[in-house]
Amino acid sequence: MEDRGGPDHGGSSNNFENRILESPDDPPSTCPEFSSNPPAEDHAESEVSFNQNGIFRAVQVVERDSLAIAESFVSLFASLRLALSEVTGSSVDHMQCFCDATGRLQESVLEATTKGNRYINSCLRLNEEMKGIDGLASQLKILRRNVDVLDSAVNKLLHSP
Repeated sequence: MEDRGGPDHGGSSNNFENRILESPDDPPSTCPEFSSNPPAEDHAESEVSFNQNGIFRAVQVVERDSLAIAESFVSLFASLRLALSEVTGSSVDHMQCFCDATGRLQESVLEATTKGNRYINSCLRLNEEMKGIDGLASQLKILRRNVDVLDSAVNKLLHSP
């Protein structure tokens, strides 16, 4: 079972163990290390020891991969936190801009309403003043007729031989 250089003999666990054992850059594990040189008492016992060593190596690989995944998650969450902060910041900026625009619009509407009310009040005063103009127009017509009569009388006196 320790034949690493030979072809795969159909045992997938043998191939897996060989890949684990051949990995030169396995980081140290937090698990206690067991001796990789089992006592030479019995072949079955050395195989059990080899399987334990393979299991511990597999645990080391899982531990290393778990750390890499954890670092990946930390990086992902940091990126998400930054993106959320930027989105929140721009949302606050947009809300501030909206509030400013709304305030200016409100001021413009109030100013326009004030000017509109002044115009309406001026029109109402003019309307009240124009109500008395009908009587004045009647008086002007009578005065005009009298002036015309006087003018024609003066013309007759001046042009009479």
